[in-house]
Amino acid sequence: MRSRTREEVEQEPPITYQLDERVAVERFREPSVRGFAEDVLRALGASAEEARINADGVVTASLWWHPGQHQGLEKLFRYARRMRNGGIVPDARMTWVRERPAAALLDANRGLGYVAARRAMDRAVEMARRVGVAMVGVRHSNHFGIAGFHAKRAADAGLIGISMTNAGAEMAPWGATRPILGTNPWGMAVPRAGGRDAIVLDMALTQSGKGMMRWLRRAGLPMPDHWALTPAGARTTDPDAAMKGPLLPIGDYKGYGLSLITDILTGVLTGSLFGAQVFQDDENYDVAHTMIAIDIEAFMERVEFEERLERLIADVLGAPPIDPDKPVQLPGQAEQERARHRLKSGVPMDPKTVVRLRALAEDLGVPFSLEPAREPTPPQAG
Repeated sequence: MRSRTREEVEQEPPITYQLDERVAVERFREPSVRGFAEDVLRALGASAEEARINADGVVTASLWWHPGQHQGLEKLFRYARRMRNGGIVPDARMTWVRERPAAALLDANRGLGYVAARRAMDRAVEMARRVGVAMVGVRHSNHFGIAGFHAKRAADAGLIGISMTNAGAEMAPWGATRPILGTNPWGMAVPRAGGRDAIVLDMALTQSGKGMMRWLRRAGLPMPDHWALTPAGARTTDPDAAMKGPLLPIGDYKGYGLSLITDILTGVLTGSLFGAQVFQDDENYDVAHTMIAIDIEAFMERVEFEERLERLIADVLGAPPIDPDKPVQLPGQAEQERARHRLKSGVPMDPKTVVRLRALAEDLGVPFSLEPAREPTPPQAG
C-alpha cells in the first residue's frame, strides 16, 4: 500500500476495529481462564498471592479489551520468558525506601509489575484516608498491565484513583522520527454511588499500539493514517510500512507533552530508567509507576459529591448524539459492559494464542484447563 495524502484520507470513511470476522476468535469460560493463568504463573515461580493478583490483571484485560491489544493471556509468554531469564523476579522482596505522611517510594526489586502497582495503590489509599491525598512511586519494576485496573482499585475503595507508568520507547518527540518516549498510559477512576459502574479512563498516550496494527495486518485491513509513521516519517495506512516506525501521540504535540511529563513523574522522579532506556534490556526493564489516591471526604461530604457528580453525568449523557444509534457513553462504560457480556459468552482469544498457550502449558507441566464457552441457549417460545 502506498502512503496517501491527508486530502485522500480525509475523504474516506473512518476505519474502526471491531472483532473482525476475518480474524476468528475462540471463546473460553472466564473461571477456567483465570485458573489457567494462575497455574502458569505458579509454575513459573510466583507465589499464590502474586499469581492471583497477576491473573486478575490479565483476565480483566481480556474481559475489557480487544484481543489484538495483547494485554490479556498473551502476556503469559512474556512472563515465561522473563521469569526464566531473570528479568522478572518471582516472589521479589519489595521494600519501602522512602515514606512521608502523603508520599512513599516502593522498590519493586524487579518483581511483577501488577503486584508492585497493587501494593503501591493500596498504600496510597491507606495514606489518603488519613491525610486526604497521597502519591506513591514505584521504581525498578516491570510492565504493570492496564493502568485503569490500578486506578479502579482506589475507586472500588471509594476514593478517586490515578495511575501512570512509563514504557518502552515507541513514540517520537513531536516533529521527529526516532522513538524516545513510551505509550506511557494513564488510568483514572471515579467511584459512583448506588452500585453504579465507576468512571474509568484508561488510555495510552499514543493513538494505538502495534498489537492492533498486527491484528489489522492479519485481517488484511488498512489502519487509520494517524496511528503511526514509517521509519522515514511518512503517514501511512499500511500496518507493514508502519511497524518499524514511531507511533503517533494522541492530540499531536499535546500527547507528546503528556508522555514527556509522565516519564518525569515516573522514571525520573523515582530513580528508575526513563526515555529510550526503558524496556531495552530484556533482563532489566526497570519500569516506574506512580499511584495517586484522593479521599473525596477531604474536600466535601460524600453525599454532596455524589449528587454533584450525578448532575454532571446527567448533563454529559443527555447531550444529543450525532448518531441516534450511538448514544454518548462515559469513559470505561463500554469496557465494563463488555466484561459483563464476556463473563456469559466467554473470553475471546486469537486461535494462534490458544495454540501457543497449549504448548506453554505442556512445557511447564500444567494442565491445559481452558474450557470452551458454550453459546447461550436461546429462550424457548411460549
